[in-house]
Amino acid sequence: MVNAYANQRAGLMCAPGGGVEVGASLPDNLKREVFEETGLQITVGAPCLVNEFHDPEGSFHQVDVYFRCTLVGAPDIDPDWRDTDDIVVERRWLSEAELRNLHHKPDSLADVAFSQDSGTTYDPLEPIVR
Repeated sequence: MVNAYANQRAGLMCAPGGGVEVGASLPDNLKREVFEETGLQITVGAPCLVNEFHDPEGSFHQVDVYFRCTLVGAPDIDPDWRDTDDIVVERRWLSEAELRNLHHKPDSLADVAFSQDSGTTYDPLEPIVR
């Protein structure tokens, strides 16, 4: 998990990810984003969660697709790693109990991440954090 906002605003954590580059697949974009934000290499498996964030009072609406991934190499996170945008200042592995007790988005992430179900979950219209 990584901090979701610069300077730990809202104390919110999320899975690594971000915008897509034109002409790159979702898995390729995810590999790039995970490396940029954590320095870790992954292989990308099947989608496991589709989540929609929206602003009930505005026009913002974002669709996120989460994938099951496998780490390539050691799980060590270099404490000196800096992402390309210098937004991610915290990155860490979490157990299920730690994730459930941490302010994170999307709300359904812990259920999906630690489930043995190989299907895809749909989590519609979750309000954004202000």
